[in-house]
Amino acid sequence: MSSEQGFTTLQNAAEAEIGPTGRPVTVFPEPPELDSHGPARVIAMVNQKGGVGKTTSTINLGAALAEAGRRVLLVDFDPQGALSAGLGTNPHELDVTVYNVLMDRKVDIQDAIRTTAIDNIDLLPANIDLSAAEVQLVNEVAREQVLDRALRKVSDNYDVILIDCQPSLGLLTVNALTAAHGVIIPLICEFFALRAVALLVETIEKVQDRLNPGLQVDGVLATMYDARTLHSREVIARLVEAFGDKVFETVIKRTIKFADATVAAEPITSYAGNHSGADAYRRLAKELIARGGAP
Repeated sequence: MSSEQGFTTLQNAAEAEIGPTGRPVTVFPEPPELDSHGPARVIAMVNQKGGVGKTTSTINLGAALAEAGRRVLLVDFDPQGALSAGLGTNPHELDVTVYNVLMDRKVDIQDAIRTTAIDNIDLLPANIDLSAAEVQLVNEVAREQVLDRALRKVSDNYDVILIDCQPSLGLLTVNALTAAHGVIIPLICEFFALRAVALLVETIEKVQDRLNPGLQVDGVLATMYDARTLHSREVIARLVEAFGDKVFETVIKRTIKFADATVAAEPITSYAGNHSGADAYRRLAKELIARGGAP
């Protein structure tokens, strides 16, 4: 990568540390301070396979961006409500959620957004009601753009909006892709996870072609990586072979601390701020900003 892109690669490849992706480790700069906030860059966390770290990555990348002074809105777009629960909200006790925002024009998105215990992070929560939206939206005019219209009303209040999508490629996920500027694909380092990516890429290309020409893949994020296993290393090699520089240099390693932080309803950056998992998401935030994926 050239120095013009605003970050420094260690010069001597012979002496440089080689990262898990097989490339020399890049030293990403500290994110610059922002003079003002908004309009937000919208990023969808998408993978139709479950259990790949979408929600964990949404919470922790959001927290790392917030630490860097970015105002962040996290959108729970999964009827299971895992993102909402992971930030200390009981999804079943909510009267107004993203479902009401989508389905009732009289509901203001501001009424659904909740502040969180984390500085610079707000939440647009979801619960099981959202599962009905997929069926009800079918008869709506411009049904793929409903989320986009809602988010535009608050875009100027935030620097980054992260959408945690459900594990499917249905109408809700298409709504998220239509509203987004970029896509991050979290991918667990297992062979079967690789097989699902081709269908996801095809869906992204259809949305680019028909609904959102400006949509781009910000990167593929390898999660639950275990350097001790040949299998994990082979999967990352295959990822880099398929996606090249689209694969983030930052790799999220497998650790029980993520589960512990989830139980505590905190991001790992506050639950265990000195842990390597927290450092990984801080590095991911720096890498995303350096790539131009976030302000």
